Amino acid sequence: MTPRDAADAGGGRWSDLDRPPLDETALRRGLVREGSLWSGLDVVQRTGSTNSDLVAAAGSGRAGEGAVLVAEEQTTGRGRLDRRWTAPPRSGLFFSVLLTPGEVPVTRWGWLPLLTGVAVATGLSRAAGVDTALKWPNDLLVTVGGEERKAGGILAERAGESAVVVGVGVNVSLRAEELPVPQAGSLALAGAVSTDRDTLLRSVLRSLEDWYGRWREAGGDPVGSGLQETYAAGCATLGRTVRAELPGDRSLVGEAVAVDGDGRLVIATEEGVQEPVGAGDIVHLRPA
Repeated sequence: MTPRDAADAGGGRWSDLDRPPLDETALRRGLVREGSLWSGLDVVQRTGSTNSDLVAAAGSGRAGEGAVLVAEEQTTGRGRLDRRWTAPPRSGLFFSVLLTPGEVPVTRWGWLPLLTGVAVATGLSRAAGVDTALKWPNDLLVTVGGEERKAGGILAERAGESAVVVGVGVNVSLRAEELPVPQAGSLALAGAVSTDRDTLLRSVLRSLEDWYGRWREAGGDPVGSGLQETYAAGCATLGRTVRAELPGDRSLVGEAVAVDGDGRLVIATEEGVQEPVGAGDIVHLRPA
């Protein structure tokens, strides 16, 4: 019996041959190099939340800008407003990055999750051949059987005064019977030409490095960096009638017409008022 056969028999790391483990050594060799944003990359087999782990590492001085933490499985992965994100081991990309955009005014840091959305969508389009749309403020959408479905999400959290941890979760090889809810999707179900997670992760992180570099060089200016225009072009929310559910049982119904310079969604109501809504103000955003 080969070592792999033994692992299969015991339910080990190769127990699902359709979902091989990430190659940490190859990922480091391809991404962590002189002049790169990425200063370190670690892959853990299982953790509660890569965001929580990286925030803690930043707080204790164990991680600096460009640190990447990837998990094969997250047991308490979180989305916006502490919503839970679960998936089978090695079925997706679950990772967090630590960024310290010190030269960018803090008032523009709210663009980081939107920037990450653009970078992830671009990276996945290149490597998986899947058209990924963005649902404001932090969801990644793919088309499965002619229907838009959520295949991923982004969560940004402050790590002290000078850093931000951005977490990404993407369903890669999730099968129909494994979907947590019927409205969920995955790259595989969307017809991806590749579900090789090593290739996908490299493509996404290189895209994120590129967009983050442009944004920093522009001092965080979403117009000068091209970020605002690119986000709007890929945002499936714009042009649709939506209902924004706000705290205090308030709601706002209208057409999503723009994403403004602060990254807020501008909703045009029937009364002719254009009202911007920030990601931190919204509980749910649904089709009206």
